[in-house]
Amino acid sequence: MTDVTESLPRWSVADVHESFESRSFVDALEQVAADSTRLAALFDEHDIRRCDQRAATEADGFAADAVIQALNDTELRTDLVSAYVYATVSTDSFDETAQGLLSELEVVESRMRPLFARLAEWVNALGVEALAAVSTQVAEHRGPLTFLAARADHQMAEAEEGLYSELSTTGSTAWERAHADVTSQLTGTVELPAGTETLPMAAIRGLATDSDPKVREAAYEAEMRAWPTVGVMCAAALNAVKGEANIVNRRRGWNSPIEASLFANNVSRATFDAMQAAVGDALPDLRRWMHTKARLHGRADALPWYDLFAPLPFAPSSISWTDGLDMIRGAFTSYSQPLGGLVDRAIDEEWIDAGPREGKRGGAFCMPFVDDRSLVFLNWSGSVDSAQTTAHELGHAYHNTQLAQRTALQRRMPMALAETASIFCETLVVEEGLQHLTGLDRLALLDVNLLSAVQTVVDIRSRFIFETEVFARRQRRTIGVSEFNEMMLSAQDDAYGDGLDQTTAHPYMWAVKPHYYGSHFYNWPYTYGFLFGLGLFAKYREDPQRFQLSYDDVLSRAGMNTAEELGAVFGFDVSDEAFWTASLDVLRAHIDQYTELAAPLAAPDV
Repeated sequence: MTDVTESLPRWSVADVHESFESRSFVDALEQVAADSTRLAALFDEHDIRRCDQRAATEADGFAADAVIQALNDTELRTDLVSAYVYATVSTDSFDETAQGLLSELEVVESRMRPLFARLAEWVNALGVEALAAVSTQVAEHRGPLTFLAARADHQMAEAEEGLYSELSTTGSTAWERAHADVTSQLTGTVELPAGTETLPMAAIRGLATDSDPKVREAAYEAEMRAWPTVGVMCAAALNAVKGEANIVNRRRGWNSPIEASLFANNVSRATFDAMQAAVGDALPDLRRWMHTKARLHGRADALPWYDLFAPLPFAPSSISWTDGLDMIRGAFTSYSQPLGGLVDRAIDEEWIDAGPREGKRGGAFCMPFVDDRSLVFLNWSGSVDSAQTTAHELGHAYHNTQLAQRTALQRRMPMALAETASIFCETLVVEEGLQHLTGLDRLALLDVNLLSAVQTVVDIRSRFIFETEVFARRQRRTIGVSEFNEMMLSAQDDAYGDGLDQTTAHPYMWAVKPHYYGSHFYNWPYTYGFLFGLGLFAKYREDPQRFQLSYDDVLSRAGMNTAEELGAVFGFDVSDEAFWTASLDVLRAHIDQYTELAAPLAAPDV
């Protein structure tokens, strides 16, 4: 088990505001509320809303300059205050003051969202290029405004968009928060070899990487006892979120939820279909890795759920926080000094909250904070896999340093493109290690790498299948806990197939993962980002110097270009299945190496 005596860092935001009671925070909160009111008045003053198509005038250029500048300034200040509050909510859901402040900010943000819809209608009517000829701000925001203009074809009337935005604070947003609060406070009793312990759910899930198979299985059994206790609430939340999404998608004229998701991510249907086809072809190879890992753990052929995240029996049982950072720092520095220096900066400036604890939400994320600084949220378990997660989130932080030069509107980045730097940084750590390791050490690192691949390709496949079915059934009626469980098990069977011991599949993963509760089809963009990142790494290997000349600029433009446009910078045609197959071939090569190294070790008869 993880060495709990090691001190893990917690982030600090006290340099921005000392507390929620400080004068600076109270002033900042009052300012963002006033900003949203002034911004709405400015939109009214310049009549920024749906209008008849006509030629853009100098007056329109003046109006565009005024509202875009004000929109950027207001969003920047609001995002900073929201991040400051969420830094407490995400790490201590018991803090009722922070919860109340977050609700207050959600109301402020609900007043701003309809303004984007109004701007979309106005820009669509006058034309982006026509406005760019008379407005400096429009010329500098061509990409985001072109996206907004296209969105105008899938919006409700202005009054309806405004009403929906307000109602969402007591609808999907409230249900998302309810799920997060309840699951972050969930605990379970684990029957460990050393005795019974009651632990937060994040810590229980962290035991999935323990070297002791009895600990892993005990943690799995603890989950199976704990999740049903909150199943009814989670089902209510998921029904509410997906039911609302179905209604709004229909009112906005989308034929299906996936169409809305693809548009939101700036990814074409052709590109998505090409990726999905390549993934389908790769599933047997990924299951081949699972069969091999199962045999290394003494299993007949299929891998139990509680051994998915297990280190190999001969691998180090854990890695210290310091050693994990050293590994990441070394790999990052092999790419560039600025990237390597980010690790020390994140520690020195207290960006990271690393350890699991009661009231802290599960998973990991990175959110932009002040200027080019980020806040990095982890649930460190002491495994090599958790070190990879740390590299991933620090990759997001590096991406944020490149986005800092852009305006708030230019930073509005779709998730499929937001994963670019994080996956690239994860791959850096793996490939740096593989260059120096042989034998069992190499096999152990390949195991961690391929586990990440299976989660991002195979498990995400199961989530996509599950979510597709949820949307379809929710069109007709609400869905109960047992039905959610059945759909989850069916999706896992479809994706994992015979690589997983289906008698140990996890029926409550729909309750575990927050992704289902915050957005429509939040999951497939992870696969996109993962495979796109592998393609980028291959391009980097071909010509490191040339790659580095354009990489940072591409990161900074992730909110300004389509997925296809960003791929073309590196010579990729992401609408071609061959691109995705080439990325998956990298995994196939790793599986081949893994199988070869494991052959002398796997028990022939179990």
